[in-house]
Amino acid sequence: MPAFSEGKVLLMWFRNLQLFHLQQPFKLTPEELHHNLEPQAVKECGRLEPFSYGWEKPLGRDGGQLTHAANGCIMLCARKEEKILPASVVREKLAEKVEEIEEAESRKVRRREKEELKDILMQQLLPQAFTKSALTYAYIDPKGSWLIVDASSPKKAEELINLLRDSLGSLKLKPLTTAQSPISVMTAWLGEKGPQGGFIVSDECELRDPMEEGGIVRCRRQDLMGDEIESHLKAGKQVVKLALEWDERISFVLCDDLSIKRLGFMDIIQEEAADVAAEDDAARFDADFAIMSLELGRFIPRLLEQFGGLEKE
Repeated sequence: MPAFSEGKVLLMWFRNLQLFHLQQPFKLTPEELHHNLEPQAVKECGRLEPFSYGWEKPLGRDGGQLTHAANGCIMLCARKEEKILPASVVREKLAEKVEEIEEAESRKVRRREKEELKDILMQQLLPQAFTKSALTYAYIDPKGSWLIVDASSPKKAEELINLLRDSLGSLKLKPLTTAQSPISVMTAWLGEKGPQGGFIVSDECELRDPMEEGGIVRCRRQDLMGDEIESHLKAGKQVVKLALEWDERISFVLCDDLSIKRLGFMDIIQEEAADVAAEDDAARFDADFAIMSLELGRFIPRLLEQFGGLEKE
């Protein structure tokens, strides 16, 4: 994940992918998109606000715009600032208040009153709470018709998408659905010859019994074409996560919803990035983004081919 240090960007490589297919051509220029995002630029979390969420400059607080373009793609960044109120502190303060009322008024504090007291305490404690911030990066690939979010969960990606829809008025996209079931295809890879198109199976997988509350088997650093895995497949378990490599350039864990975890850009790509001269952090960011978006622009279509391409409407 990209990171900031005192407002300066250090490095730009995505670690997770939530993939969405744009249903209409994206025609806004980076400058036009910047102007659409400006009204929802992130603001500091207010004294009584539990969180704030808005657009941040991809190049950091000293960057010029809320977008950054390279290789025909447009980078975005959302920042969430959130007040930290440890649950233990709230419980302790609430217990003290309840005890005080019960002793002073010789009565039992009921559940509804406790909830009201808790809300009051939260408002009193919020101004004193520390604030933490988290960044979510994404980029739009107009040529490939993708929105690619560096997020470990669909919920986190959906937050960014909802903010983008608010900024644009509407945005027609949907998560990837392929012609063939990812679970069926990945299970077949371990039971037969494996994937094609430059993909190879690595040494990690998760198997699940399709029956309700069925068993789960997680394997790491193991020969996935061996007898042990074969016995689980014969027992009816299916592959829901699988570690793969592609073309000696990208390593990743593929999930049954076609999200990608632990994305890694292998030595060939890292060497290419290192060979690009960069005078400062901004130039480094730009070079890394260009290389990364080029690689993912090649990788994503090849991956979808393994599942028969996108499902036709």
